[in-house]
Amino acid sequence: MTAASTSLSAIELEEKLDEYLDPVLSSRRTAVNLAAGLAEFARDQQDFALRWVGIIAKTNAELAYQFAAQAPEGLRLMPPDDLESWIIQAMDAYDRMGLYPASAEFQNVAAYAARARARSIGVSLDSVSGVLEIFLRGLSGRALKVEACDEVYTDTTTLFLPATLARLPGKADNFRLYKAIAAHQWAQTWYGTYCADLTEVLSDFPDPDYATRLFYALETARLDARIATDLPGLYRDMQRLKTELGETSYPASWHGHLASLRSPAASVRTTIGALQALYGTDIPAAQCYQGFLYPARATQAMAQRLAREKDQFHAALARLLEEKHRRAEPGAPAEESGADSERFRMQRTPDPDHPGKWHHELALDGQVVAIPPDVKALMDSIIQDLGDIPDEYLVAAGDGGYRREGEEKNPDDVWKGTYHEEGAFLYNEWDYRRQHYRKHWCVLREVDVHPVEDDFVARTRAKYSASIASLRRSFEALRGEERLMKRQKNGDNIDFDALVEAYADMHHGMELSEQVLTKRQKLERDIAVMFMVDMSGSTKGWINDAEREALVLLCEALEVLGDRYAIYGFSGITRKRCDLYRIKRFDEPYSISVQARISGIKPEDYTRMGATIRHLTRLLNDVEARTKLLITLSDGKPDDYDGYRGDYGIEDTRQALIEAKRDGIHPFCITIDTEARDYLPHMYGAVNWTIIDDVRRLPLKVSEIYRRLTT
Repeated sequence: MTAASTSLSAIELEEKLDEYLDPVLSSRRTAVNLAAGLAEFARDQQDFALRWVGIIAKTNAELAYQFAAQAPEGLRLMPPDDLESWIIQAMDAYDRMGLYPASAEFQNVAAYAARARARSIGVSLDSVSGVLEIFLRGLSGRALKVEACDEVYTDTTTLFLPATLARLPGKADNFRLYKAIAAHQWAQTWYGTYCADLTEVLSDFPDPDYATRLFYALETARLDARIATDLPGLYRDMQRLKTELGETSYPASWHGHLASLRSPAASVRTTIGALQALYGTDIPAAQCYQGFLYPARATQAMAQRLAREKDQFHAALARLLEEKHRRAEPGAPAEESGADSERFRMQRTPDPDHPGKWHHELALDGQVVAIPPDVKALMDSIIQDLGDIPDEYLVAAGDGGYRREGEEKNPDDVWKGTYHEEGAFLYNEWDYRRQHYRKHWCVLREVDVHPVEDDFVARTRAKYSASIASLRRSFEALRGEERLMKRQKNGDNIDFDALVEAYADMHHGMELSEQVLTKRQKLERDIAVMFMVDMSGSTKGWINDAEREALVLLCEALEVLGDRYAIYGFSGITRKRCDLYRIKRFDEPYSISVQARISGIKPEDYTRMGATIRHLTRLLNDVEARTKLLITLSDGKPDDYDGYRGDYGIEDTRQALIEAKRDGIHPFCITIDTEARDYLPHMYGAVNWTIIDDVRRLPLKVSEIYRRLTT
């Protein structure tokens, strides 16, 4: 029996389409035309189309009708994988922009099919963006986002790259081209292309557009020379790409200026000088990795970033002063920042490995300050834009006119294209009904827990004083744990099992083994653990108290053990506001500030877990450790009032946990929800969870479970 002979008839197709599309077909005559279009196809193609009509109808029936109308042409033009990508692109457009743009995606099926054919030899940005972001993190400078765009450029915060590259005959070659484009855009941010006010400089020429193109060609020569010096392997790859694409070299009239541009001392001012000298000459064709230059966009992004980072740096200095004062006088109120604001200074020393560059250190009252990694990254970003930390930045924030770190902007601003200026992260969310991600669906921000300086930690220590002493002893034993190594060539004692086997082997004419000893080897712990604490509204009352007590006991024990650990709380309202509360970062000591944040943990809103898990996975990926754990402390299943509940929330959380496992992170859940047996095995696996049926036992059980997980 052939595939065609098993196809559904037009009448059967009409009945199924009526079932899915009844809300919109009631105003149309019939589903006959739609059914007739699908009747000519094989059964597997009909099933594919009908399955997606049903899936899309759950989101919007009109959109499902638009797909059904275009499905016959799509089936004729594209294989299943490309068809599915076309459908997902339209549904993403619906999520972001609404019905009409999504319908337009379906109606443009022929154009999409042509792009899909090009992609068969090309590479999509979606498939390589993760690798490119890792590649960019390996280069110097601030973290840069990667986004798809019709034009290639950078605004110094984001690299805008083509959605697909198919200029070369193979996928590997097109990926090399992606790397070259990303590296060239990165070089603009790192080697100071925007250290001058290019908008003002270029507008002074009679033809600013021509001046911009000429400047960019000259600046490309300077950036190529810097890449050749610092990253010679990458430079050779970029030159090979130029040769493969048949690109020409620079005009002969440029040769004298090229020597200056390629000098190690050349800067953007050198390029501006060459622009003035060569204005009016021919401009060579753009390099394959070059893209476009938009100085006004870069200037705007830099101004917003500098204003934000100045506030953040003031707040960071205030925290450093507060920590210094608390260490000096525990329990005393924080000093006023006015007298201290003159204490901070920058100290520069030459970098012996990079001539012309400097090491920057922050000094307080003449003493170099140990800078936390997040503050160091902030300093590096400011220095990257300005070359140094200006004196007006070296003032600790007081109670005056600055936006305190953690203050919230309007969450809707993230949909106005400014989310990267507001310190938010966008994460995909898994829609199990579509079997695909909703791209950039959840908006997550890190904020600090408001510290409460009361006696909660002291009361908890007193309440559990005997238990804390016992926990410390048991954790000290873990720190000194040893393993008996058998069948060793060198050791302290005889391995009798190995000796008997060796003696038997010798009697059978074999050589006597030398591996007949035992020795004890001390186990070196190399563990990083992230605690993810539920701060949803359902934890109000004694559950919240038990969570906080559990964290105090855990910190007391872990300080003895020496494992690296971080604590973050999570809550939020809808996908546009997923809040992640910093309680203790990996680089922070268990200080008075951390204790005040633990005391300040309070119930907030809902429990959207997927975005939180994806962000904490990202943080754990930045930590070097042999064993990485993500331990969730929760009182219930994923939930949010915008539809993130039931199967939808469970499946997204499960997918986020699968992503974490792929990155080598071991998730575990501790819950007090007695109904968790219905969903936790599906989310975490058969053995990666436990239920504590009495909330009063939570503080002690958490430490016991941690000990079991790490031995």
